[in-house]
Amino acid sequence: MMNNLKKLDEHRETPADLLSPEVFERAFRDCAPLARAAALRVLGDVDAAEDVVQEVFLGLWHRPERFDPRRASLETYVTMVARCRALDRIRSRSAASGAVQRLAEQEIAMQVTEGPDEVALAREEARSAVRALAAVPEEQRRAVALRLIAGMSTNEVARRERSPAGTVKSRVRLGLPKARAELERAWGEPVARRSAQRGGQREHGLKRAA
Repeated sequence: MMNNLKKLDEHRETPADLLSPEVFERAFRDCAPLARAAALRVLGDVDAAEDVVQEVFLGLWHRPERFDPRRASLETYVTMVARCRALDRIRSRSAASGAVQRLAEQEIAMQVTEGPDEVALAREEARSAVRALAAVPEEQRRAVALRLIAGMSTNEVARRERSPAGTVKSRVRLGLPKARAELERAWGEPVARRSAQRGGQREHGLKRAA
């Protein structure tokens, strides 16, 4: 590691230097371990940390002018950027998790036309939905929550998650059956049947109100 840092100090890469594939390749070889370690300390996940490293160096390749050698060395710069990207991912996870609870309750509560018992049932169903999503792998859970509960488009989710739209679609396709299976296990009946019953209750309530 010390040899790597020494080489970077000797070469003193500038943004213009990084336009050279050879220089960039050397910078990646020398600095990627530092960026990976910084991201891993925040995320605690090797695969996610590797994704962050790819993001950092892809950004450096496309926008080398963002690196200012007068303010920090290259190794310091990529380490800081990797840590910031990792923290962004943590904040995104927390926001998505909180949104699941709030949006699930709102979505179900908006459909309630009965009294306090119906409201209590709706909230319990919302909590069941949140617990079901908790059993789904994290990336799939976020995709399902943002796409189907928050109502974001596939492209909006892709931009937020910094993932290709095809990847988002795949995560929803994989995560949704798992969440549905957890709900059916918790409710002891198919989701479609529960939804039909809820719809019938709403229709009955509307008829009584009329």
